[in-house]
Amino acid sequence: MNRLWVWISVVILGVVLLVSLFPVVYRLVEERNAPPGPPPDSIPFEERTPEHFRQMGERRAWINLSRTLAVAAIFGLIAGVLLTRWLVAPLRQLEQGAKAIAKHQLDFRVPLKGSTEMRLVASSFNQMATELEIQEILRRKMLADVTHELRHPIHVIQGNLRAILDEVYPLNMQEIDKLLEQTSNLTALVDDLHELALAEAKELPLNKQGTDLTLMVANTMEIFQPLASNKGVTLASELPSQPVDGRLDPTRIRQALHNLLGNAMQYTPEGGEIKVVLTRSGEWAEIEVRDTGIGIPPENLPRVFDRFYRADPSRNRNIPGTGLGLAIAQAIVQAHSGEIQAASAGVNQGSTFTIRLPLQSSSQNVLEDQVRK
Repeated sequence: MNRLWVWISVVILGVVLLVSLFPVVYRLVEERNAPPGPPPDSIPFEERTPEHFRQMGERRAWINLSRTLAVAAIFGLIAGVLLTRWLVAPLRQLEQGAKAIAKHQLDFRVPLKGSTEMRLVASSFNQMATELEIQEILRRKMLADVTHELRHPIHVIQGNLRAILDEVYPLNMQEIDKLLEQTSNLTALVDDLHELALAEAKELPLNKQGTDLTLMVANTMEIFQPLASNKGVTLASELPSQPVDGRLDPTRIRQALHNLLGNAMQYTPEGGEIKVVLTRSGEWAEIEVRDTGIGIPPENLPRVFDRFYRADPSRNRNIPGTGLGLAIAQAIVQAHSGEIQAASAGVNQGSTFTIRLPLQSSSQNVLEDQVRK
């Protein structure tokens, strides 16, 4: 019986009984305080005085009022029970929804019924269920992607070793080099998955220190310049004349920038251009990596930071990388309380990846150093 509608009904019943009993109690008190003598109804009509008629009228009025309140109380109680059952019906549906979600029935949705507040709660519940369903789909997709990515190098290693044992392939340095390449790919994939797992669990270690982003970007451009020249891609930069200082983990931010530049290098054909622009706006720094590559279809923009996402659905093995570079870059930037976005005008229109990082003033840096000491 510990149900909400029962408690509300009991409260309504108590209020109705209190209102109904009030005139009865009031009448009893009035009769007790009335002067002694026979009741006005027992006095002969010809002997009744105007005071007797007034008393009789009041008594009949109280009786009628009591009867009216009693009938109203009965109807009010019935209406109250029905009303409370109607009010708590959305809560029962939410209860069923919570039990369904607990049983991993993530496609369960609660009907939007009841008052505005109940509709808002139901809408929030459905939104939560939708997010859980999406995350479950992504989890299953990630498991399938991890299996797919691991299977390829393992099959190559296993096949080559079997061929060597069967003396189909000779045991020479060339075959050993092929096996080493596949084990390197496998190691890189496992390392990337480990870093991504740490970042998503908010356990990615960060060694924040005073960092000049202008110098860091310039050094990174020097590293990628030979790769761009070999591919026939123009690599340019637009950096501020003044240092852009912030308290960041330079190794991690450099890794994120490497991933973005590596991604741009992969998808920018010969004769294209990649440009890195660093700007500062208040306490924020922005790093833009623009390319004139193959671009990104509008419908795929929300997915570019997904794990193992590739623009080529056939998973072309001619394109190097594990498919985790952008996901790791996003995780690193978010670990710094920053933002990363992707934009593209469409296929063959190039793309732009923007990193926004919060910068701390020098006074904040000194304060943090003092706290650490």
